[in-house]
Amino acid sequence: MQETLNKYLYALSKLKRGSTPYGLAPHKPILLISIIELIDKGILTENKVYINADLVGTFKENWQLLVNTLNQADFTQPFYYLQSDKAAGKPFWFLLPHPGCQINAHIKSVNTLAASVAYGSFNEELYLLLSNPVSRQLIKEKLLTTYFPLTQQKLQSQAKEAGYLHQLEDYVLNEPQARYKTIKIETEEDVFVRNGLFKKLIPKAYNSTCSFTGMKLTSIYGHHFIDACHIIPFSLTHDDQISNGIALCPNMHRAFDRGLLSVDENYKLLVSPAIIEDAEHVYSITKLEGKQIHLPSGERYYPAQDNLKWHRENIFKGKS
Repeated sequence: MQETLNKYLYALSKLKRGSTPYGLAPHKPILLISIIELIDKGILTENKVYINADLVGTFKENWQLLVNTLNQADFTQPFYYLQSDKAAGKPFWFLLPHPGCQINAHIKSVNTLAASVAYGSFNEELYLLLSNPVSRQLIKEKLLTTYFPLTQQKLQSQAKEAGYLHQLEDYVLNEPQARYKTIKIETEEDVFVRNGLFKKLIPKAYNSTCSFTGMKLTSIYGHHFIDACHIIPFSLTHDDQISNGIALCPNMHRAFDRGLLSVDENYKLLVSPAIIEDAEHVYSITKLEGKQIHLPSGERYYPAQDNLKWHRENIFKGKS
């Protein structure tokens, strides 16, 4: 195992990095350090590296801590170009496209990349090393000392509570401390991370429970069945805070988005007369009329009445 570890320590200290006006590009080591951090936290538990808010947000957070040049924090670049790096003449990073998609060139949009790539993965040798806490730490230390000797201490000394991801989580959850900070959403990747946190944190605030039906459903495999629903569409306001969100199961989500359900001033359900269904069925939607919705603990997490009023006036198909 030591021989294999040495092989990858050498290869990872010789990553191919493009020349920029500010020196050699730091993108690939930041990506690798970020993946290692997700493994350390137990977020990444298999050899499938998905393009999601956890990965892109951790990449941007580590970039802010470690990179002290004017290079741009482009996540898509290393995710694609790491395929060209090799250990003892063999590639160690691979991309699996979604069915019907091809990845023949660098995709510069993180949304397009996520729509095209199912996941990235390491070869079996390297993933085995990354799965071992001792060899994983040695690889992380090698990356830090090789590429970030002047800033590596920030990764240990800076409290993550002050970091990029934590600030965005505070913003999405409308935490008091976030109201006194300016959260800059400047790039497509910032929007991607914030929207991903919205989808992750809103169901969590509702304890994975549908606000309208009270149904709670998860699985031992980590599957999620409760959606984070925008009250006012994101396309109109770009509002990803919890006050513009509500947790719903998929059928309630569709009915809410199409104006067949809404919520009144007392957080009670309104059902549109436009619904056509078997009213005697045990799961009849019309039986929800007037029922109190399930709310998160803590009023700051409640859906804002101004947003619900907008939904009633602009989306809900009430009595004509």
